[in-house]
Amino acid sequence: MVDEPAEIFDDMYLGLRAGAAERKKRRGEPLSPEEQEVLGRWQRLSAWRKTLAVGAFAVGTFGLGFTLGGLVFGRWRRA
Repeated sequence: MVDEPAEIFDDMYLGLRAGAAERKKRRGEPLSPEEQEVLGRWQRLSAWRKTLAVGAFAVGTFGLGFTLGGLVFGRWRRA
């Protein structure tokens, strides 16, 4: 249970790498053995862990954009 927070970041990173490998595969480019392994690991990941990883990435990205947007545009409104 202690390693659980680190696992979500590992799953998110795995998803990003698998997405890049899948894009290369769709283009017809050859995949390295590491990229093939990443795709296999992502495909073997359970559906709820995939959903959690993608959701965490989306929420984190939205939160970061919302925060930075508030800082940038908040200053412009005061000026």
